[in-house]
Amino acid sequence: MNKQQIAASRLLTFRRWTRRNYAVFASLGRQIRIGVLCLCCSLLITRAFATEITDTIPSKEIHKEHDLEEVVVSASHAPAVSSEVMRLVHLISRTDIEASPASDLASLLAGIRGIDIRARGSYGMQADIGIRGGTFDQTLVLLNGVNISDPQTGHHHLNVPVDLQSIERIEILQGPGARVFGPNAFNGVVNIITRNPAEHGMGLSLAGGAYGFGSTSVSAAFNALKTDHHLSAHAMRSDGYTDNTDFESINLYYRGATRIGSYKLDIQGGYSNRAFGANSFYTPLFPDQFEQISTTLISVGLFPKEQGFRFQSYWRRHHDRFELFRYNAPEWYQSHNYHMSDVAGGRLSKTLTSNIGLTTVALDFRHEQIYSNVLGETIDPHVAVARYENVFYTHFYSRQGLSLMAEHNIYAGDFSLSGGLLAYASSDLASGISLFPGLDIGWQFNETFRWYTSLNRTLRLPTFTDLFYEGPANLGNPDLLPEKAIFFETGLKGNVRNLYVEFGVYHRWGSDMIDWVRYLETEKWNSMNHTKVNIAGFEFGLSFHPLSLQYSFNYATSDSGELISNYALDHLRHTLDLRFQYLVTKQLSTTVLLSWRDRAGSYMHYEQDQYSELRPFPSYWTTDVRLSYALENITIFAEASNLFNTHIVSHANVPQPGRWLRAGISYNTFGK
Repeated sequence: MNKQQIAASRLLTFRRWTRRNYAVFASLGRQIRIGVLCLCCSLLITRAFATEITDTIPSKEIHKEHDLEEVVVSASHAPAVSSEVMRLVHLISRTDIEASPASDLASLLAGIRGIDIRARGSYGMQADIGIRGGTFDQTLVLLNGVNISDPQTGHHHLNVPVDLQSIERIEILQGPGARVFGPNAFNGVVNIITRNPAEHGMGLSLAGGAYGFGSTSVSAAFNALKTDHHLSAHAMRSDGYTDNTDFESINLYYRGATRIGSYKLDIQGGYSNRAFGANSFYTPLFPDQFEQISTTLISVGLFPKEQGFRFQSYWRRHHDRFELFRYNAPEWYQSHNYHMSDVAGGRLSKTLTSNIGLTTVALDFRHEQIYSNVLGETIDPHVAVARYENVFYTHFYSRQGLSLMAEHNIYAGDFSLSGGLLAYASSDLASGISLFPGLDIGWQFNETFRWYTSLNRTLRLPTFTDLFYEGPANLGNPDLLPEKAIFFETGLKGNVRNLYVEFGVYHRWGSDMIDWVRYLETEKWNSMNHTKVNIAGFEFGLSFHPLSLQYSFNYATSDSGELISNYALDHLRHTLDLRFQYLVTKQLSTTVLLSWRDRAGSYMHYEQDQYSELRPFPSYWTTDVRLSYALENITIFAEASNLFNTHIVSHANVPQPGRWLRAGISYNTFGK
C-alpha cells in the first residue's frame, strides 16, 4: 500500500485507495498496518480477495507507520475491508480528537460535514444530533457496535457513558442503514469506538475554565488473568453561563476482552449521571426547568477469529427526572416527570464466502419498555419510583421488534454490487412484516477517482415521547405511524498527490414523517405525521494538509401548509467548516476551526413574557481554537469555544453560551 507521512506532522494519508485488509465501523479484529486519514474518509466497494499491491514509494519517503486494529464496516453486514464499502463513512481518528478544540462528544461531532448538533445546554448536557437534514430521532447511535439509542426520546441519544479520552475513533455513516441495523437507522449512524483494552497504558487529564468549569478524567488499561481491561472515569461541572445553566456530570466505563478458543469475548459496561439546569429547554414560558438523567449499559459479544457465528447481547436502563419548575412551583403543578426505560436485545449473524462473493444473514431482536408517570398506558397497581418517597409510575408501555436481514456482495473487476433486504416485524406495526430493500453499486473507473450510487428504503418507529407525552406545551399522539423513506445517493471521490476531493448528491423521499407542529394562533405543539417531507442536498469536501474545507447544502419541501414545524423543517441549510491544523514546532501545535451555519425554518420569538413574532433562524459564524504544547507524555493545552462571542440561536428561545475559555494538562502513555 502507498503511504507517505505528511511533512512536519504526525498525520498520515493514503496516496490512493487500496485493497488492504482493514475496514471501518466497530473494533474487534486483527492488527494491520495502514495510514490514517485526517478527519474523515469516504469508503467505497472494490474487489475483495485482491493480491498484495506493491509499494511504489521509495523507502526514503516512508517515515512512519501506524498499526490499527481491523474493524467491522457499518455499511455492510459482513466484516469487510474499507475499500469494500460503497457508502460514505466519515472517520474521526484518535489524532483528530486530540487536536480538536472540542472538549465533549457533541462539540466534536458538530464540526463534521453533514451533521447538525442542536445543543440546548453546554458540554453536551443535552444535544440533539441530525444528519443530512434529518431530525434527532432519525440518527442511530452505537457504542462499539451496540445500539444505545433511547426509545423515550432522541434527546437522550448522546447520553454516552464515555469521555473523549477513552474514545479511539468515531465513524459516521451518512444516509440510511436500516437493512444493516434495522429500524431507526433512518438518516445515518454514529458508531463510537473505545480504546482497545489490549492497548495498555494510562491517562490523566485536568482542565478548568470560565463559569466555574472543571473537568477531571482518569483511565488505565492493563492485563490481568489473561484478560485485557480498560477502565475510565470522568467528572465535569460548571456554574453555568447564565441563569439556570449549571451542570454536574460523571461517567464510569469498563471494557474487557479475552480469548475463548477461537472466539473473542468482549464485555463492556458503563454508567453516566447528569444533572443540569434546563433554562427554557422545552418552553420559554417556564425558564427554571431542571433535568437529571442516568444511564446504565452492559453488553457481551462473541466474535470469531475467522469466519463463524457472531453474537452480541445488551441491556440498557435510562432514568430521567424532569422538573418544569426547579424553584417555586405554582399550586397547579402536581409532579415532576419520572421515566425509567429499559432496552434489551441480541443479534446473531453468519457470513459465508463463495466464488461469487459474500453472503450474510443476521437475526436481531430488541425489546423496549418504559415506566413513567406521563408516558405510556395507565397501569394499576402503580409502581413505586426508587429513591423517591410517595412517587409512583402510573403508566407503562412496551414493544418488541424482530429483524431478519440478508445481504450479498458481488465483486467483478473494478465493479461491485451489494444488495440486501430487511424483513421487520414489530408489535407496533399493524401491517405485519414490512420489507426494506437496498442496492449499492461502485465503479473504480481509474487510478484516481471512484463512482458510487445507492438506493435504500428505511423506517423509524415513533419514540415514546412522540406517542404519549402530554404537558402544558405539548400533546402526543398514540396513533402515529412509523416514518418511511426512500433514499438515493450518488457521488465521486478521489485524490491527487494528497489532495482529497469528495462530491455527492442525494435525495430523500419521506412519507408519514413525524414532527411536533402547531398553528400560529395556538401554543401547544402536537405530534403528527406529515404526509411527506422530502430532502435534497449535496456535499463537497476538499483537504490538503494543513487545510480542510467541508461544505453541505440541504433543501426540504413539505405539504404541512400553515403548520409551524418544531424539528422536521428546521434543518441546517448551509454548513461550511474551514479547519487549519498545523504543527508550529516539534512540540507546539494549533487547530483553528471556522464554521458557518445557516438554518432553514423559523421560530416564534418570546420576549417580555409573551410570544411576539415569527422570526427566521439567523445564520452565524463561530471560531474555535486550540493550542497545545507536548513534552514526552505530558501535554499542556488552552482552548476557546466561540472565540468572538457570536450570538447563536440553535433552538427557539434557548440561551446559548458565548465565548468559553479553558486550559488544562494531560498525561498519556497509551500507545507508547
